[in-house]
Amino acid sequence: MSTEKETTFLPPSERTDKPRSLFFLYCAANIGILGLVYGAIIIGYKLSFIQAILVTVIGSFSFGLVGLMSLAGHDTGTVTFVLSRASFGFKGNLIPAVAALISHAGWLSINVCTGALTVLALFVTCGLATSPLTMGIALAIFVALILVSVLFSHKMLIRMQTICTYLFGFLTLVILFIIIPKTDWQVLFAMPSGDWLGNFLPALAFVAAGTGIGWTSYAADYSCHQDPKNTRSQVGWAVTLGGAIPLILMLSVGILLSTQVPDLAQSSNPIEVIKGALPTNLAIIYYITAIGGLTPQCFLGLKSSKLVLKAAHLIWDDKWILVFQTIIVTVIPAYILFVAQDFQGTLEGFLGIIGKLLAAWSSVFLVDYLMLRWKNGYDKTLLTDPMKNRINYHGVISWIVGFVVGMLFSKTFIFAGPFATGIFAGNSLNVLLTLVVSGLLYFILTVCDKNRSTL
Repeated sequence: MSTEKETTFLPPSERTDKPRSLFFLYCAANIGILGLVYGAIIIGYKLSFIQAILVTVIGSFSFGLVGLMSLAGHDTGTVTFVLSRASFGFKGNLIPAVAALISHAGWLSINVCTGALTVLALFVTCGLATSPLTMGIALAIFVALILVSVLFSHKMLIRMQTICTYLFGFLTLVILFIIIPKTDWQVLFAMPSGDWLGNFLPALAFVAAGTGIGWTSYAADYSCHQDPKNTRSQVGWAVTLGGAIPLILMLSVGILLSTQVPDLAQSSNPIEVIKGALPTNLAIIYYITAIGGLTPQCFLGLKSSKLVLKAAHLIWDDKWILVFQTIIVTVIPAYILFVAQDFQGTLEGFLGIIGKLLAAWSSVFLVDYLMLRWKNGYDKTLLTDPMKNRINYHGVISWIVGFVVGMLFSKTFIFAGPFATGIFAGNSLNVLLTLVVSGLLYFILTVCDKNRSTL
């Protein structure tokens, strides 16, 4: 077997990006209207207004995990799941790579569903009736819209994300300035405080799982294009603020919007429900804004899933990757929209499992980087020679143990953990537990193995 089929490290000619490109890239991808639904879900944890805002701010800054992990790409000039070989080994890396693909597929499906529902709502506003036919057409239109991004070069992707940030960010602000004055502040400030352990912490875990932790598998895919002369702090803060700022804005307004649209968090079509809070003559602008806010995240999901497929040597040919991605963004959303017909339940069920898979992986990746690579860099043979680094058992064991512990403390549609009671009942707190267990175990195993700690 050859050491590498792909060019593992980008040449200097492709490493010219400035930190601001990362800010715009993540900012555009997090302006999506789905953030309003997250805000409404936060209220469902029975928190006071102040507690809900604290959850929003602290939870959104979980994007700091993505910022830290992005530094590995800046240091080396290679993508996330090539770097992941150091902490898992070539064969061991296959497990988290598949988990990341499932994550990308899940997020793409959720966003495609949201986009299709938005196009459908636009149809209804223009006088068409809701039917399976119009739903199918709406899905086909949105899928075609995002699949265009497979033709983008990296520079084109950055350019599109920057345009989306300015254009749809501005339109989003216009919509928000209309919504905010209608807030029932008396209702918000009258909400009693929830229990800090039983309500606040699970809400925080939900936001972290759905935002920062959910984005960790993308981290180095875009920072690897950064000019090596850019400082680590510039890169890390550009990523962190690029994700956190729009999330804080969108989630906060979702909290305010919950006073006008109390059914937002439970709606099968949250896009249609949100429109009810707007003047009728702004509906078309609102829907265009919502569609524009959803497409950038799909662009990144498609590109990163392609990079994972290649890094793990699962699919190499670009044509077959396109076929695979087309199936993902059509079949799964079609099932959710036409069969399951439970948008919100699908979202929360998906987060419950994927959040733990990614939390365990990202924790191992980050501890490995901070312990072993921060000062000494990556040993390139760990990333390019499968015979030297077949399996890093420390990483694989830590990943599996953390995930299993998380599942034991969770209740999902496929498994009910025996310890999913008390503060762990029916929420994403087990995701944070998974994060801590995997990272701590990897730290202990690495410290105890002097040979591994020198690699």
